[in-house]
Amino acid sequence: MREAMHYQVFPEKLDVQCMLCPHRCVILSGKAGKCSVRKNEKGSLISINYGQLTAINLDPVEKKPLFHFMPGTTTLSIGSFGCNLRCPYCQNYHISMGNPGTRNVTPEILINRAIEMGIPSISYTYNEPTVYYEYVYETAKLAKQKGLSNIMVTNGYIEEAPLKELLPFIDAMNVDLKAFSEKTYQSFCGGDLDTVLRSISSAHSQCHIEITTLLVTDMHKLNELERMFQWISGLSPQIPLHLSRYFPSHQYHASMTPKSWMEQVKKTALKYLDNVYLGNI
Repeated sequence: MREAMHYQVFPEKLDVQCMLCPHRCVILSGKAGKCSVRKNEKGSLISINYGQLTAINLDPVEKKPLFHFMPGTTTLSIGSFGCNLRCPYCQNYHISMGNPGTRNVTPEILINRAIEMGIPSISYTYNEPTVYYEYVYETAKLAKQKGLSNIMVTNGYIEEAPLKELLPFIDAMNVDLKAFSEKTYQSFCGGDLDTVLRSISSAHSQCHIEITTLLVTDMHKLNELERMFQWISGLSPQIPLHLSRYFPSHQYHASMTPKSWMEQVKKTALKYLDNVYLGNI
């Protein structure tokens, strides 16, 4: 456990308010926020998943997916548990919303392992890195000092101040832009679109960025997606976009995304963007 960053205390009640993501949970003593991993311990907000890793793997960087950042290299991918969104179709629900087994790995041990194996980057992925923010921040800062690159695979649902504090140590991001409708974000994911767009804009100004959209069956309309592609193009038509195939998972059981629909969406995206890829097909 580690005391969390970005929170405030209400001393008269021992309540705390987490300021890490837009939920801004007010958490009673002994309780946890919506992410389930930031807990109020007698007036101190604690990150209960600090250093608790559910996975440590070697992956091609293209698997993140990042196609235009350090191509052909291997990255040391890590994940913890917890998430600040609640997508019913989550492909990693067993770690984002479950109670998986973990092992404790300090930032120093992780970075030394990467250096010993000659791995040039660390990827914070699998579950949402925002909810193990303190570990990501401390590891990324130390990794940068040791000459390693840092990659964050994220839903982008983070407040502006903590993102600004973290970005100097992040070299590349893949942001999951789930939809281009406020209603869809709220009803399907429990978040908001504006925050994610702000995160993408901030990251684009400071590091390499690629975007992934999971084409969930019955969740998107083509005109909405076209507005998304126009918005991304407004930042830069060079931003790579990954259109990923959905498979039934967790609480959402619609059939897998038809390939014909994916091809139609890609054709539309290419009207605005230069680098569009289909994934999971």
